[in-house]
Amino acid sequence: MNQPLSGIRVVELAGIGPGPHACMMLADLGAEVVRVVRPGVQEPPTPYTLRGRTIVEADLKDPSDRDRVLELLARADVLVEGYRPGVAERLGLGPDVVHASNPRLVYGRMTGWGQTGPLATTAGHDINYISLTGALHAIGPADQPLPPLNLVGDFGGGSMLLVNGILAALVQRASTGVGQVVDAAMVDGVGMLLAGILELRPMGMWTDTRFDNILDGAAPFYRTYRCSDGGFMAAGAVEPQFYDLLVRGLGLDPAELPSRDEKSNWPVLSEQFADIFATQPRAHWEQVYDGTDACVTPVLSFTEAPAHPQVAARRALVAGEGEEVVPGAAPFLSAGSTGPAGLAEVGTLDKVLAGWIS
Repeated sequence: MNQPLSGIRVVELAGIGPGPHACMMLADLGAEVVRVVRPGVQEPPTPYTLRGRTIVEADLKDPSDRDRVLELLARADVLVEGYRPGVAERLGLGPDVVHASNPRLVYGRMTGWGQTGPLATTAGHDINYISLTGALHAIGPADQPLPPLNLVGDFGGGSMLLVNGILAALVQRASTGVGQVVDAAMVDGVGMLLAGILELRPMGMWTDTRFDNILDGAAPFYRTYRCSDGGFMAAGAVEPQFYDLLVRGLGLDPAELPSRDEKSNWPVLSEQFADIFATQPRAHWEQVYDGTDACVTPVLSFTEAPAHPQVAARRALVAGEGEEVVPGAAPFLSAGSTGPAGLAEVGTLDKVLAGWIS
C-alpha cells in the first residue's frame, strides 16, 4: 500500500489523550509507531486511538531499559511525548540527549500549557485550556458555560496541532537534514481554533454574552430544534438563500416573517420555528430537508451515525460489533492510500530494536 508516511518510524512514550490520538493519525498515514509503556500498564479495552502500534514495555527509570529506548530513538524519525516540562529531561530522554545521537529526529512535545509560562508545570485538562482562552465562556446556554466534550482542547487544539507541527518539521528536515523540537500546547491550539470567531469581534458581530451570537445558538437559523418524538434537527442556514429553504420547509413564507437581520427578532423567529418543528417527528423533517440546500440535518447519536449514507460513504465512522463505533481515517489523498491502521500488537523492545538495526 502506497501510504504517505511509509518508512517513517515513530516512538511514542505512552500517555493519554492527544498524544495517542496524534500517533493514531500518523499510523493511519502509514508510519510505523512503537508505543513504549511502563511494565504492567493496562491499556484501554477498546483501544481505537492505539491502533497501528507495536506496544512494548520499558521502565524508563531503569538505566538498562532507558539505554535501549535511546538506541531505538537513534534510529527513529519522530518521538512523541506528553510529559510535563522537565520530566523527559529527568528521565535522560530530553531533546539534547536524543539529538546528540540522532540530529534528524523530530521531537514532538504535547502538553496542555506548553514548555514555557507560569502554568507550564501545573496540571490541567481540556476544560481548563479552553477556559483560559475564552472558548469555554462562549459555549453553552446563557446561564452557564458547558464543556463541548473534550474535543476542542485535547484533540482539535492538541493532537491536530501536534501532527501539523510534526509533518512540517519532517518536510523541513527533507531539505536541511536536521530535526527539531515541536512544542505543541493545547492552549495555543485552542487560540488558533478561535481565529474565525475572534475576527467577528472587531466587526461588531460577536459579543461576550453567551447565547447572543450568530453561531452560539441564539440565531434562529443556527441552532437545534426538538421534534415531536424527542429527536432534534440541526439548522445551519446562515446564508439568506439557505435560510429561505429552511423557512419554506416549515411551510412559511420568508416575505411574511420579521427580518432575520435584526437581532431583536431572533427570539420570536426561534420560538415560531420551534413550535413548528415540535409538531412532527424527526423522520418527517429529515424527509422534508433531505437533498436540499437548507443546511438542516438530523442530530444523530453515536449508535445512529455510522448508518447515515454520507457518513457511511466516507467511512467517517464505522459500526463494529454490538455498540462499537470505530473512527475512520482521514484525509483522503489522491497520490497515496490512507485507512485505519490495524489493531495494536504487543511486542518486545528487543525485537523491535533488532528489526530497526537490521
